[in-house]
Amino acid sequence: QVQLVESGGGLVQPGGSLRLSCAASGTISSINGMAWFRQAPGKERELVAVISPGGSTNYADFVKGRFTISRDNAKNTVYLQMNSMKPEDTAVYYCSAKILSRPSTIEADYWGQGTQVTVSS
Repeated sequence: QVQLVESGGGLVQPGGSLRLSCAASGTISSINGMAWFRQAPGKERELVAVISPGGSTNYADFVKGRFTISRDNAKNTVYLQMNSMKPEDTAVYYCSAKILSRPSTIEADYWGQGTQVTVSS
């Protein structure tokens, strides 16, 4: 069984910063890509950033230059550093990972429970 647990959400003023963490635990054989998504009220869930096991990254245009995704493979953890935040960044943020879990031989997508991020003065 695998779990992803997020932390670090909260309330921040426009222009401020937050750092989200997401730790995977359980019967993990290996973790492939890890990613952050977000969903604002009344909108569809959208990809924010993704990172490969080797550290290659891709970002949605609306966060380029402001957000940074990173991972610590030894800790099975992915991070999202969010700077210069805007009110439109307000959303529930979810982490996701492609994980090979024992005893399976096929990777599956796992999701965290989500953490609320609110940008407001």
